[in-house]
Amino acid sequence: MRVSPRAALPALAVLLLAAACFTGPSLEDRGEVTAPPGDSKHLTIGSAGFTESDLLAQMYAALLGRAGYSTEIISVGNREIYEPALESGQIDVVPEYAATFADWLNAKRNGADAAPVGSPDLAATMKALRSLVAPRGLTVLDPGRAIDQNAFAVAAPYAAKHHLRTLGDLGRSKLPVRLAAGDECVQRPYCAPGLKKTYGIRITAVDPKGVGTTQAKQAVQNGQDQMVLTTTTDATLDNFGLVLLADDKHLQNADYLVPVVNRSRAGGEGVRRALDRLNTVLTTADLARLDEQVDSWRRLPEDVARAYLESKGLVPRG
Repeated sequence: MRVSPRAALPALAVLLLAAACFTGPSLEDRGEVTAPPGDSKHLTIGSAGFTESDLLAQMYAALLGRAGYSTEIISVGNREIYEPALESGQIDVVPEYAATFADWLNAKRNGADAAPVGSPDLAATMKALRSLVAPRGLTVLDPGRAIDQNAFAVAAPYAAKHHLRTLGDLGRSKLPVRLAAGDECVQRPYCAPGLKKTYGIRITAVDPKGVGTTQAKQAVQNGQDQMVLTTTTDATLDNFGLVLLADDKHLQNADYLVPVVNRSRAGGEGVRRALDRLNTVLTTADLARLDEQVDSWRRLPEDVARAYLESKGLVPRG
């Protein structure tokens, strides 16, 4: 069964409004969620609206469809909107990144200055993440083999001119850097604050063009910006004449892919078993190739995801 993102704009507008106005009980008032996990047969899958998230949402939909669930996909732009919608049950399943999501929730609960809980240690990161989501009525399923870390790229001529191979080189150069990224980069510790603190990079402004979007990479290609926030699985950098700068001081944590579900609607074994089938198959290299097929070959995420699952025997050909 193929599932495409919903095009019903009024329904999406309702979702965004409800999520933005989410005013339920505070986390401290709600306490631990003790109700048994639910198993709704109709599930809404959230995508964060970029290629990789779209692909994962499509794979989740196909795997859940084979397991007997009906699904629909909604594209929602950022965590600030889709996480409250996930808590309230307007979205049931979202693909996430373990360390980044743990730190985001930790900052949401304990303030922007809270010490990060995500780390290169997957076990420690998962323990912290699960303790943060439980009071919110969410469950984090097991991580798989695929990992996607944040990365930063500059134009190849710019790197050559200033002898840049690493983020440390950029920091020592004292060059002013306008960074193309998501608007949340201003506050997130792995992004502008971390680049300043860990590497001493002079971030003069964050240009809110999104994470690894075409517009963001074009802005660096044409010199409007000097650096772009992307990911280690971005297979289109060569197309824009960009090169990654190595994270030589290990600012980034190991971000394994994890499904996050609303416990009361999708916390049962049926959803877990369906999505766990992807864990032993999908690798980081696979993910980069899938991203490339969408971003460079202009194939639809729906078709790329389906073809991959069929090639691995996870869904029947058809």
